[in-house]
Amino acid sequence: MVFPERFSDLPEAPWPRLRALLDVPTGASETINMTIGEPKHAFPGFVGDVLAANLAGFGKYPDNNGTAPLLDAIRGFLNRRYGLDIPAAQILTLNGTREGLYNAAMALCPEEKNGRPVVLTPNPFYPVYAVAALSVGAEPLFVPATADTGHLPDFHALPADVLNRTALAYVCSPANPQGAVADDGYWRDLITLAERHDFMLLADECYSEIYRDTPPPGALQIAAEMGADPERVVIFHSLSKRSNLPGLRSGFCAGGPESIRRLRQLRAFAGAPLPEPLQAVATAAWSDEDHVTENRALYHQKYVVADSIFGDIPGYQSPQAGFFLWLPVDDGEEAAVKLWQETGVRVLPGAYLSRDAQGQTPGAKYIRVAMVAPIEEMQRGLTLIRDCLYG
Repeated sequence: MVFPERFSDLPEAPWPRLRALLDVPTGASETINMTIGEPKHAFPGFVGDVLAANLAGFGKYPDNNGTAPLLDAIRGFLNRRYGLDIPAAQILTLNGTREGLYNAAMALCPEEKNGRPVVLTPNPFYPVYAVAALSVGAEPLFVPATADTGHLPDFHALPADVLNRTALAYVCSPANPQGAVADDGYWRDLITLAERHDFMLLADECYSEIYRDTPPPGALQIAAEMGADPERVVIFHSLSKRSNLPGLRSGFCAGGPESIRRLRQLRAFAGAPLPEPLQAVATAAWSDEDHVTENRALYHQKYVVADSIFGDIPGYQSPQAGFFLWLPVDDGEEAAVKLWQETGVRVLPGAYLSRDAQGQTPGAKYIRVAMVAPIEEMQRGLTLIRDCLYG
């Protein structure tokens, strides 16, 4: 069998790579997993009751676009959070946002744009961005998001001929893994650049509700304030982090009418809509802010603990948002192995989230540490990391 050449450049998935790296014994009596961003805080107490009350919905095919109550709940969230008044027709529910981030390239990337289209992605990056670009035959271009650029990609530094070929640009704010936030000025400048060179922004905002004090602005919010082309931005949100419901697999995207129409059309053939009992749970979750506020308060406590442990470490930058630490080390893989063997703490080498591009691998000298465990366990893990790597 002959496979398409474009898939030969697929990035290696981080988790099999990590399992192979850490397939060595540890001398620790206790192990602490701080690799994956799987929330461990309690999910809302109403989930069980709502699910039980809607079990009959498993006996029917679910609505591909989302039930009317769920779309209304999402509209309410977007209005409360961003002041947006978006029609239900411009929202599409998703079976987790990874599905939407991938399908956006399938539905929205043209076959040509001044030659082979370019898809921009931050580097480090969520792997689905690159996989989506390669799947549609586009050229993924990895744009460094380093300390020098505020841990956000500087798309303005790209040559005009590259920007003129650009069809889509993925942006993650708050950023995974660095926790950097794209502020109002960043979004305004980027939307202006996208208007000038006629490309779309795919804004991954899955960590938008985990922040310190000031809510991060949203890409669609800023685009609306600017009066930008309604098709310029598509945003992606999830209940995984906001509501501690990663297993629910519920998210949504919102954007211009034509963008969402195309995504709906693709999803009608290639998607997996969320079962209606789970849509009922999602409706309740998007409608409630109390559990989100409580969840954010727990992460506030974790920021304080992390800052107290690493505050004196050269190069440490406390995250603005999200729940990852992006810790500087001499070599991410060596640090991960040392930690595992000596302390039983598992972390992710930063290189596994980045690609060698423009002569550098931005994540090579970092490790990503997830602050998702209960605070006492997290504090033990962070203390072990500090004493092992920086003591």
